[in-house]
Amino acid sequence: MSENSVSIGLSNPKSPTNVGAVMRAAGCYGVDNVIYTGTRYDRAVKLNTDTKQALSKIPLKQQAHLLDDKAHDVKVICVDLVEGAIPLPNFQHPEKAIYLFGPEDGTLSQQLINQADAVVYIPTTGCMNLAATVNVLLYDRLAKSDKFVTDNDLIKQSRDNNNRVKVKNNASS
Repeated sequence: MSENSVSIGLSNPKSPTNVGAVMRAAGCYGVDNVIYTGTRYDRAVKLNTDTKQALSKIPLKQQAHLLDDKAHDVKVICVDLVEGAIPLPNFQHPEKAIYLFGPEDGTLSQQLINQADAVVYIPTTGCMNLAATVNVLLYDRLAKSDKFVTDNDLIKQSRDNNNRVKVKNNASS
């Protein structure tokens, strides 16, 4: 992991659709790498929703354990519906973190929860899917950071080629 790093760790993901959407979120929010455990994703990877081709810019790597190769100064943050977890709106993100997410049809192991520096949950009624959870977590991190950019240059750089719409009162850019 890099010096100023944010990583995503996926525990035995089963859905290539969700992994593709996680990769797209990783590209949108500046994640350095995505790692995963298990073999279900590899067997089902023929489908892909990584429409922004984040995989060409962000490494996606299989590991035996999610915390292999973790630098000592990187905080482990588990994101799951776990009793005693911190609600995401109350959580302060560390500068360097690896965010761990459980599989779509399960949860993170007690062993990973016990190794976490923090365990957070998104206070929803019912659970969201993996990709939606990653997006909300990464948006929360961005919104609470000092790197939150809000200008028309970002809009122009980020939007689809077919979008040239402007707000009438703000059309000077």
